[in-house]
Amino acid sequence: MGAFLYGVSLQWKLDIRSKTLLITCYIVPLLFFVIMGGIFTSVMPETKYTLIQSMTVFSVTMGALIGLPPSLVEIYSSDIKRVYKANGVPLYLGAALANISAYIHLFLMSFILYIAAPLAFHAELPENPAMYFTSLAVFIAVSLSIASIIGLAVKDPAKTPMFSIIVFLPSTMLSGIMFPMELLPKAFETTGKLFPASWGYKLMTESVFQFENLMPLLLVFILAITVCTILLRRIDQ
Repeated sequence: MGAFLYGVSLQWKLDIRSKTLLITCYIVPLLFFVIMGGIFTSVMPETKYTLIQSMTVFSVTMGALIGLPPSLVEIYSSDIKRVYKANGVPLYLGAALANISAYIHLFLMSFILYIAAPLAFHAELPENPAMYFTSLAVFIAVSLSIASIIGLAVKDPAKTPMFSIIVFLPSTMLSGIMFPMELLPKAFETTGKLFPASWGYKLMTESVFQFENLMPLLLVFILAITVCTILLRRIDQ
């Protein structure tokens, strides 16, 4: 219990001083929402029906893929790793707490968008709020699991942003939030389906549950957790 509380205390201190978390989970998503929300609803008024989902997919993808990896690199590629071992804190706890912290921030940011979009741009609320928030919860978890692979696999802090952006850009551009995936070339449409963002967007825009859209997310999550477990065991050696 003491090790757990120490890990929580250390993660809290890391979150407080993390500028990356503040920028990627709040500042940039809100700026994107204000600018692109106005453009989308002005140029294509019909986007008000999916504006909340589009802005949320961008915010969650950015906050996870660009915000979480630096935190994990800071834990496992610095003296913090030795501090964990010296105080008897299991190394996996660092990744778990960083994910929980990021999860809370991303869910809070998503809720802010859920409230602000109708007020700012007269966006339509999802027909089935329970379905929407359940889909959101799944999408955040899957996005963070992918981000965790980057944070655990890349040991050089200078290279982490590069790998994060390599995954982030196709995730958002080919997810369907900018324009319908049907308008993309077949190769790009297929590539977009390899990323959680496209399935998360589909899941959150539905009012009726469809398991075929949830299945890819579950498969990606299971695969990502397996890879993260292997990476953590290597780090612990």
